[in-house]
Amino acid sequence: MTTLTTDSAFQEVSLPQGTVRYSDQGSGPVLVFIHGLLANSQVWSSVISRLHSHYRCLAPDLPLGSHEIPLHADVDLSPFGVARIIADFLEALDLHEVTLIGNDTGGALCQLVIARHPERINHLVLTNCDAFEQFFPPLVSPFHYGAQLLGIQFANLLAGFLRARWAQRRFMAVLAHRRLSQAELDAIFRPLLDRPSVRRDITRFLRAVSNKATLEAAQTFSRFTHPVLLIWGKDDPFFPPSLATRLQQAFPDARLIHLSHTRAFVPLDQPEALARHIREFVPVP
Repeated sequence: MTTLTTDSAFQEVSLPQGTVRYSDQGSGPVLVFIHGLLANSQVWSSVISRLHSHYRCLAPDLPLGSHEIPLHADVDLSPFGVARIIADFLEALDLHEVTLIGNDTGGALCQLVIARHPERINHLVLTNCDAFEQFFPPLVSPFHYGAQLLGIQFANLLAGFLRARWAQRRFMAVLAHRRLSQAELDAIFRPLLDRPSVRRDITRFLRAVSNKATLEAAQTFSRFTHPVLLIWGKDDPFFPPSLATRLQQAFPDARLIHLSHTRAFVPLDQPEALARHIREFVPVP
């Protein structure tokens, strides 16, 4: 049974938007892992543990509701604003020839990065994620409208609901087959529950989400000539296999792999398979 690592050493980098916490393990070709909504870098830990002996694996905590360090209050936290944070992160650490790897909302953010800041990216890996007009998909759209109508009170209500352990488990069961430990649930949900400033950040992101961003990004896919790997879970109620097929057809050089018994959070359900496919996709000198 795979588990999230909840005691990894983290580093911090100062960006124009504020301080970003991240993990940095291993050496070799650079892999940068981008998490999704109401998650943080630790969802990638079981994948990174299988890769850091041959790759340099970096995973930042982005302002999507499970980050420990809030950003400056006046920062642009629209989807393109968060994509800019990712680009600034790559620049601040002087990362080149990056393989960018995204899951869930993080996959949409990766698409925005290659649309507006592609210069440091030479491979792209997308697992189940938002794309095209599905940002958010219909089942997640209440998060956007709730934040628009209620502001931070929506995040406060969400945090109140997720204080119950059964609610956390119900929430995660929709996203992953694997049952998480209490420590893993705390690593994901504690920042949202404990920090009003984290709830402020996620509210600003949720209010700004629009499929105009992903549709704009999709217009640039034909110009992204680097290799793309799509690894898609079949059991996902949010992002169907047809969305993966559309993404494959939109890129000039894309390969699609389907995984059974896998929901939206592929890094939790299939870390071994995901790591194996990344190793086959990204050559090691």
